Amino acid sequence: MAMNGKMGLTVLRLTLGIVVLVEAILFVLPGAAHSFPRTHMPAIVRMILGFGEIAGCVLILVPQTAIRGAWLLLAVLVFAILLHLLHGMYDIGNVVVYAAAAFAIATGKS
Repeated sequence: MAMNGKMGLTVLRLTLGIVVLVEAILFVLPGAAHSFPRTHMPAIVRMILGFGEIAGCVLILVPQTAIRGAWLLLAVLVFAILLHLLHGMYDIGNVVVYAAAAFAIATGKS
């Protein structure tokens, strides 16, 4: 089987979906609540971001809904990036990479 763009996007889609899904689940669990107050944002923001990521990842993992999921995940990640930057938190490299991967999936040929 030759390596091609479709296979590359599939691997990227599955990897992004699984990695962000695991991180999002950990983010919405009560154990993550101890570090979130440093942002001075209401706890509901953590839940909206976390469950938005979970929904986007579930959609990404299903081939028929992958593009919609990628756009949803991209929107949530861009929102998270903006919140980080507005609160002076500049350690966002991983979130930027996830957003770029979601963009590649959303705009890639299926």
